[in-house]
Amino acid sequence: MSEPKVLLAGLGIPESPRWHDGRLWFCNWIDRQIVAVDLDGTTEVVPAPVEPLMGWSIDWLPDGRLLTTGDKLRRQEPDGSVVIHADQGGNEIVVDGRGNTYFNGADFDFAGGEAPKPGYIKLVTPDGRLRQVADDIQFPNGMVITPDDRTLIISESFAGRLTAFDLEPDGGLSNRRVFAEGLGPDGICLDAEGAVWVSAGDSSIVRVVEGGEVLQRVELAENQAPFALALGGPDRRTLFILTAEWRPSDSITDNLDRLINGPRTGAVLSLPVSVPGAGRP
Repeated sequence: MSEPKVLLAGLGIPESPRWHDGRLWFCNWIDRQIVAVDLDGTTEVVPAPVEPLMGWSIDWLPDGRLLTTGDKLRRQEPDGSVVIHADQGGNEIVVDGRGNTYFNGADFDFAGGEAPKPGYIKLVTPDGRLRQVADDIQFPNGMVITPDDRTLIISESFAGRLTAFDLEPDGGLSNRRVFAEGLGPDGICLDAEGAVWVSAGDSSIVRVVEGGEVLQRVELAENQAPFALALGGPDRRTLFILTAEWRPSDSITDNLDRLINGPRTGAVLSLPVSVPGAGRP
């Protein structure tokens, strides 16, 4: 496998990547930007309608309207106006093929050093109803949905595992089970063989299948933390790796202070892979 190449640099914390309408879209935390970049590095940048510097995500409804998490779940209308989709904050988001919107969160101040609390997954159905569909998630992070809209996989960052659920016809989640353990999961992506690309908890990423077998590993530069991953490109055979400097020897507070107040070390890397992406996002 070839080495990752830098597509874009000088970012805050790049997160929540999605391949949409021929470009990679992602959230540029700290600078409160939504960025779209094509494969030659040409970018479009728009302000994000969010309150927090960090802890927000994007995805699209089936009709093309953009959703943004943060202090509330917001929706951008075709005329460009932004409205409240659900009066509930959240972190990561994924929308299934039926228009069900899943978003997760945990009600404690991670950046401020508050003691962790178990998180949740909530659902907004196409008719606007909001309900909680899973709890006791150990710092919920990236989520993917399989192409048949039958399985949701979520990163439990503090537990070091991927957890899978069956998707019920009414949008509920059932049959909770471990997909893989011994990882450092954050943002994830799914490929056409059912494998998940995920952080290994250091400066590396792995391609892992249900049960935990690691099929591939990619090493990154020292202290280059992979915050999120996406498969895109015209044939979805480009792996995008969103990184920023993170020093394991430093505290969470010191790392975040450096990222917020120091040089912009965030980058988007690209790497060709043989198995294309699948599912959502």
